[in-house]
Amino acid sequence: MNIVMALTLWRLSCIKGFRRSVLLKSLSSIRGQAFYSTASKQTTTNASSAACGMVVTERRGTVMLIGINRPEVRNAVNQETAHRLLEELSAFDQDNNLNVAVLHGVGGNFCAGYDLKELAHGSRALKLEQDVCRGPGPMGPSRLKLSKPLIAAVSGYAVAGGLELALLADLRVVEESSIMGVFCRRFGVPLIDGGTVRLPQLIGLSRALDLILTGRPVRAQEALTFGLANRVVPDGQALQVALELAEQISSFPQLCLRADRNSAYHAVFDASSFTQAIQYEMDHGFPVIQAESIAGATKFSSGTGRGGTFSKL
Repeated sequence: MNIVMALTLWRLSCIKGFRRSVLLKSLSSIRGQAFYSTASKQTTTNASSAACGMVVTERRGTVMLIGINRPEVRNAVNQETAHRLLEELSAFDQDNNLNVAVLHGVGGNFCAGYDLKELAHGSRALKLEQDVCRGPGPMGPSRLKLSKPLIAAVSGYAVAGGLELALLADLRVVEESSIMGVFCRRFGVPLIDGGTVRLPQLIGLSRALDLILTGRPVRAQEALTFGLANRVVPDGQALQVALELAEQISSFPQLCLRADRNSAYHAVFDASSFTQAIQYEMDHGFPVIQAESIAGATKFSSGTGRGGTFSKL
C-alpha cells in the first residue's frame, strides 16, 4: 500500500512540475523571411495578467515600442517574459501597419539576462527546445529572423542573455553609463540565444572572443569603437533617440529598405558564395525598381532631396 501511495504522489509531482510547460506552435512567416514559434497556456487568469505586465507595448504611428518590465530584477527574463517578448515581436513582424520596433527595458536597465533564480529553483519545470527549427530560444525571440528593422535602446545593464537580445537588433542606441558583457561566463551558463553566432559577425572574431572568454564588462565608448553600439547618448535618452531613429527609418520607402536589409543579412549568414549572395541581391532588388524606384527618381528629377537633404522626401 505504501508503494502504491508513493507512486501516486510521484505522478502528481510530475504533473505539477509540467503544468506550466509550453505548447509550441508555428506562425506563418512574412515572405518566407522568418520562423516564429509561440508559447501558450497560462494556468490562471492572474498568471496571464502578470505575464502581460512583464512586457509593455506602445504604438507610435508606424513604430512599436516593446519594453521589458521587470525592473525589480534588472529586467531579467523568465519563461513568461520570454513568451511575451516572442509574441510581441512576432506580432510586430506580421503587422503591415508597423515598420520598425524599438526594444527597451523599463526602470533603468535593458536586461540582465535570464532569471537565474528561476533556473536554480525551477529547473524541473524549465523546458528548452534544442531543435532551433521547432521552438523558441530561452530568451524568447532570439531565434527569429525578422523581416523589418529592430532597434535596441540600451540603458544600464545589457549582459548575458540581455546582450544576446541586444544583438538581435539591427541597431543599438546605448547610454553613456551602460554596461554590456557576457556576465554569464562566471556561472557556467552558455550563450544559447545567438550570442556566439551574431557577436563575431558584428565585431569580428578576435574582439568577440575577448568578450566571450573573459566575461568582462564593456562600457559604451568601447562598445562604440567595436561597432557593438551604433550610437552613444547621454543617460536617460536612449529610448527617445531610438524612437527618433525608428521614425526616420520608417519614413523611407519600405520595400527597398527591407530588400537591402534582408540581402545584407543573407550575405552574412546564409549565402554559400559571393556569386550566390549577389544573385540574391539582384533577385530581391529588381522588383523594387518598378514598385518604388521610378517614383523616387521622378521626385529627384523634380528637385526633391537634392544635395543630400532628407527633408520633404
